[in-house]
Amino acid sequence: MATTALTGFSMMSLLSLGYLTWDMMSPNQVENEPDITFLDRSPVPQPPHIIFIMTDDQGFNDIGYHSSDIRTPALDKLAAGGVKLENYYIQPICTPSRSQLITGRYQIHTGLQHSIIRPRQPNCLPFDQVTLPQRLQELGYSTHMVGKWHLGFYKKECLPTRRGFDTYFGSLTGSVNYYTYDSCDGPGLCGFDLHEGESAAWGQGGKYSTHLYTQRVRKILATHDPQSQPLFIFLSFQAVHTPLQSPREYIYPYRGLGNVARRKYAAMVSAVDESVRNITYSLRKYGFYQNSVIVFSTDNGGQPLSGGSNWPLRGRKGTYWEGGIRGLGFVHSPLLRKKRRVSKALVHITDWYPTLVGLAGGNESLTEGLDGYDVWEAISEGKESPRLEILHNIDPLYNYARSGSLQKGYGIWNTAVQASIRTGDWKLLTGDPGYGDWTPPQMLPGFPGSWWNLERHTRPMKSVWLFNISGDPYERFDLSEQRPDVVKELLARLVYYNRTAVPVRYPSEDLRADPHLNGGAWGPWAGDEEEDSWESVYKKENSDWKKKLKLSKSRSSCCYRAVCHSWRIYCIVGDD
Repeated sequence: MATTALTGFSMMSLLSLGYLTWDMMSPNQVENEPDITFLDRSPVPQPPHIIFIMTDDQGFNDIGYHSSDIRTPALDKLAAGGVKLENYYIQPICTPSRSQLITGRYQIHTGLQHSIIRPRQPNCLPFDQVTLPQRLQELGYSTHMVGKWHLGFYKKECLPTRRGFDTYFGSLTGSVNYYTYDSCDGPGLCGFDLHEGESAAWGQGGKYSTHLYTQRVRKILATHDPQSQPLFIFLSFQAVHTPLQSPREYIYPYRGLGNVARRKYAAMVSAVDESVRNITYSLRKYGFYQNSVIVFSTDNGGQPLSGGSNWPLRGRKGTYWEGGIRGLGFVHSPLLRKKRRVSKALVHITDWYPTLVGLAGGNESLTEGLDGYDVWEAISEGKESPRLEILHNIDPLYNYARSGSLQKGYGIWNTAVQASIRTGDWKLLTGDPGYGDWTPPQMLPGFPGSWWNLERHTRPMKSVWLFNISGDPYERFDLSEQRPDVVKELLARLVYYNRTAVPVRYPSEDLRADPHLNGGAWGPWAGDEEEDSWESVYKKENSDWKKKLKLSKSRSSCCYRAVCHSWRIYCIVGDD
C-alpha cells in the first residue's frame, strides 16, 4: 500500500468542509472484502503473461475512440473489449513517467523531479530502487524490454539489463532517427543509438523502428513456451515522438489532412496501431492470449507543434495542465471480470508497479513504501479505486513564477515553485504550470497561424490555480479566489509531500559522454567503481529567487549544486 495516505489532520479538515466525494474514514474496498481464498482447493494457475505497451508523446485526442481524424482500428477494438481508463494520469515528459512506472514512486522520492535525463548527464535511476522487472524476476518471470529506455546510461549498472530485464533491444536516449538510429544532443554531438543487450547493434539499422521493435516482440513470443514460465514484455515505442517519420504507405490514407505535421503524425500512429494488431495476433498464435494482460499507456501528453492533439483538454506535453498529464490508457485481458466498459477510477502511472506485482502473485511486502496502489480490482471488477490523491510533482528547479511568493501561499507554501496536486475532485497548481492554451485540432494548413490565436488564454500575475477537475475537466473555471479554504488545505498537502522529498539529481553534463570518444555510439562512459562527489553551493542565477530559498541540511529545504561531474541537489523551502 502506498505511504502517501492523507494525514489525519487533512482528512478531517477536508471532510468537515465537504470537499471530498468519498468516505475517507472507511477502510478501502479491498479491506472490506472477506478473505476466502483458503477455501479454493483448485490448482494455482500460472501468473498471467504481462504485455505493457507504451507510446511516446501520443496525445489524448490521438486515438480513434477519442478522435475523428486518426484511425486506430486495432487499438479501438482492444480498448472496446477491455476497460478504457478515462481518469488515468501520467507525467508531462518522458523520463518522469518511465521512472514512476519502473519504480512505483513519485519523482520526489527518486530525485528525478526536474526535466529529463540528458544523454551527457551522469544520471540514472537510483541504484537503491528495486524495479518492477526485478520484482517480476523474483516471482519467476522472464523479463524483456524492447524500445526506448531514457532512464540514464552513464554507467553499465544503469542499463536495462542491470535493472531487471533479461534482454534488451532498443535506444537509450530520448529521441533517435527512426531509420538510421542517430541521436544528437547538440551540433556535432551525434551518435548511433540502437543497442542489443549492452552493446551497439550496428548491423540492425535501416529498418523503421516501429516495425523493428514489433518484429523483436514477435520473435520473443515465438521462441518462449507460454506454459513453462510467465512472460513480461515492456514494449516502449519510440513513436510518435519527433522526428516525424514513417513509411510512405501510412501517409497516403491521410493525404486529405491539410496540416502536414498532423498528416505525418497520424501516419506514425497508424503504424503503431498495425504493430499492436500484429503483436495481438502473435499472442493468440503462440498460446499466450488466454492468460495475458495487455496494458496500453502513453507516457505524456501530445505536442501540438509536432502534430499531436490533446483537445479538448488544456495544455500540452511538458505542462501540468490536463493536456500534459491526462493519459491515454486501457487494459485488455480475458482475465478481466467486467469487460467492455469505461472506468472513471482514479489511476496513476505509479499504480502499475503494485498492480502488476499483485497479478504476478507477489504479496504486499514486495510493494511496501511505494507511492502506487494495487488498482486491479478497480479495473477488473469496477470497484472504487484505493487511490484518493495524486502528487503530480514538485519541481524546485523549474522557472519560478515571478508573481509567486510565500505570502500568496498564505504563509504555507511558496507559490513561485512549480507544483501540482490532485485530491479528490480538486486540483491545485502553483508556480508556472507551463503553456496553458486549449489548442484545437490542427486540421487546416497554415497552423499555427490564426488557429493558434483562437483560444489564447493568458492571465499575468498568477501563481495559484484551483479547479474542480471532476466537474471542469477542461480547466476553464479557476476557483482559487472563491475557495481559499480549499487552496490552503492543498497547499498544506504540498508541504507534507515536500518534507518527504529527496534532493533533486540534475548533474552537469560530462564531456566524456561524447559518442566520438566511445566508438561513435551512445553508451556508458563512467566506470561503475566511480563515486559521485557532493558539494553544497548556493544557486546564484537570480537574486530574487535567492531570497526565497535558504540553505539547510534538511532534505526538504536545501539548495545545493555540485561541480564538475557531481550531482546538483535542490529542494525547496517554505514548509517550516
